[in-house]
Amino acid sequence: MNGRPNIVLVHGAWADGSSWSGVIERLQADGYQVTAPQFPLTSVADDVRRLRQVLSEQEGPTIVAGHSYGGNVMTALGTDAPNVVGLVFLSAFALDEGESLAALQSQGPPPPALAHMITDAQGFVWLSQDDFIQHFAADVDPVKAKVMHAVQQPVAGSIFPEVMGVPAWRSLPSWYLITTQDEAVAPQAQHMFASRMGATSVEVAASHVSMVSHPDEAARLIKTAAESRTAMPANQARR
Repeated sequence: MNGRPNIVLVHGAWADGSSWSGVIERLQADGYQVTAPQFPLTSVADDVRRLRQVLSEQEGPTIVAGHSYGGNVMTALGTDAPNVVGLVFLSAFALDEGESLAALQSQGPPPPALAHMITDAQGFVWLSQDDFIQHFAADVDPVKAKVMHAVQQPVAGSIFPEVMGVPAWRSLPSWYLITTQDEAVAPQAQHMFASRMGATSVEVAASHVSMVSHPDEAARLIKTAAESRTAMPANQARR
């Protein structure tokens, strides 16, 4: 044990744990214990259950980093987040109590990456290949983006109207990576999330999937969060 926190990575909608590959390589090279599980994307409760399952296997303090909808999952940990000593949001939703993704999205026209979402017969939502390559992962090599589209995990449409309870960021220090060329979560919304959380924020000129196109910057912010909590017992890390 080196006294540094473990790191758990939470993927978002239309993605899976492999979306963190570049970040994982960099964190592991620096000696961090990293876990990037697969989430079912069937309901917020199901996804939080998976996150709690993974957190229960961590020995000692843990940083949780979430991308996009993954931010919603870690926010929904609420006030019961054993061992968690910090949250890192990457282009991620950070809802407040009583808010929902649907209500947030209703405030304006859909962003380009989400303009043509496809809902299947089971109520799961997919992204079209054109929108995924041209908008969702706009700064990723098109060949790689096409592979990412092929392995996308659809998200249950019923997740969008689910209302957030007390958010975990109310009691945990937070960091935020704002992607200024994002066409899925507007940069203005990201600034709002970061500001009201009091998060330490940095900007990168990236699309929505910065952990793929800019893994150095993504890993750097996660390491910054981890280093700030190094050797700090979980019961002393609440703010």
